[in-house]
Amino acid sequence: MALPKSNYYAVIFSSTKEEVREGYDEMDELTMTLAQQQEGFLGYESVSNGNKGIFISYWQSKEAIESWRINATHKMAKDQAKTWYKRYLSQICLVESSHEFEK
Repeated sequence: MALPKSNYYAVIFSSTKEEVREGYDEMDELTMTLAQQQEGFLGYESVSNGNKGIFISYWQSKEAIESWRINATHKMAKDQAKTWYKRYLSQICLVESSHEFEK
């Protein structure tokens, strides 16, 4: 994933999922497909350990994040969030500097 060196945004979503999440997998797949088609979407990273996870999406601008926030399908997913998660925290951060190492 080629990200700019600076001045882009990261949306950090950390969560603890419920054991039973009816409809979650289908909605997750759909929203991931749609987010990647959204103007201003730069990429994402995700890690999970059992029911705990951190998902970070990268965006060109706050306007791109806002467009995704008001997307009808994304709104439907957010409406279900309290049935799928025990806890979640969503944060929007400006990335002022970025450095990457990879072998």
